[in-house]
Parts: sequence; C-alpha cells; structure tokens
Amino acid sequence: MIGQISGTLVYKHPPQLLVDVGGVAYELEAPMTAFYELPEAGEKVSLFTHLAIRDDAHLLFGFSDLRQRDVFRVLLKISGVGPRVALALLSGLTAEELTACVAAGDIAQLTRVPGIGRKTAERLVIELRDRLEAVTGSGSDASGVSLTPQQDAVSALMALGYRENEANRAVRAVEVDGTPAVETLIREALKTLSREAS
Repeated sequence: MIGQISGTLVYKHPPQLLVDVGGVAYELEAPMTAFYELPEAGEKVSLFTHLAIRDDAHLLFGFSDLRQRDVFRVLLKISGVGPRVALALLSGLTAEELTACVAAGDIAQLTRVPGIGRKTAERLVIELRDRLEAVTGSGSDASGVSLTPQQDAVSALMALGYRENEANRAVRAVEVDGTPAVETLIREALKTLSREAS
C-alpha cells in the first residue's frame, strides 16, 4: 500500500495531478478541498494517499491530511459509494462539514453535491453517523471538550471496524501505570482483541 508520497508537483488539472518522486511520476486524483491547498506546479508537495486496486487499473488518490483520507476510506465502505462519489462529496464539503451534515441529518446540504440524490444522502446519514464521528473526533468531542486517552483509543478502534462495546472492553482491560499514551492503549487493546478472535 502506498500511504504517502512527497515530491515535485508537475501539473494539476482537477481532479488529476502528477507528482514526480525521484524521477518516477505518480498520477493521482484528489478532491477539490485538497486542490485548494496545493502549491504551484514545480514546487514541493506531500500528500497522503489511498491506492484502489481494480481488475483494469490501479488508482491512486491524494489528500491534504489524514482526516480527509480517513473520511474517504469510510465513504468507500458505504454501499453504492465508489471513489467517484467519495471524491465528489469531499470536493463539495470538507471532512468537518460532511461530518456536521451527517450529524445534523442535513439531507438538503448533501444533495447539493453533484451526483448525490436524496436516497443516497439519506443512506449516508444513516450509515455514516457513528463511523465519521470515530475518524473525525481528533481528540475532542462535539463541544470541544478534550477526550481522555481511553476515549481516543476507543474511537481509533472503532475506525478500524470494531464495535463500540468490543473497543471499550478491550481498552478497559489494558493495565498501565500512570496516564497511558493513546498508542499504548491501542496496541495493547488490539492484542486483546486478536487473542479473543483466535
């Protein structure tokens, strides 16, 4: 999996861009919200990426930050939402705006995105609510209150596909001294979940 590329931006023509990495140029597609943050052609750029492998092509998608890529990946898990629809959503809305729309059930705002009809918007609201909260929390809840390391770890595990009760149980089972690091909690909780699955 190609997770990130850094190099020289050769050209950008929405939704496509070309990045030269040590003499090898990578073709990518990116949402408009990522294009807004790109430098001019000829300058250095670094993008987080998602590689989609199909029978007829390997497609590389570029994103300005991890949150944007995580939301893209969550969108791909929704029935009927492929890369094109996911790119359209992230072109019309930032990751934060999309999360807010889903949380508020704002069907009207979602249907303003080209290619998103009412039925698709309704399905997105139903299926995305918990999933998006898990990947866009970024250390705070909706009121801006900082989350504990345990809450951050639970959110991360849910983003990996574990159910909330599984994630909570595994995090609570971790025994550490003092205030644990989120990475430690996630690593140890994953060990517990792996043992339970075997």
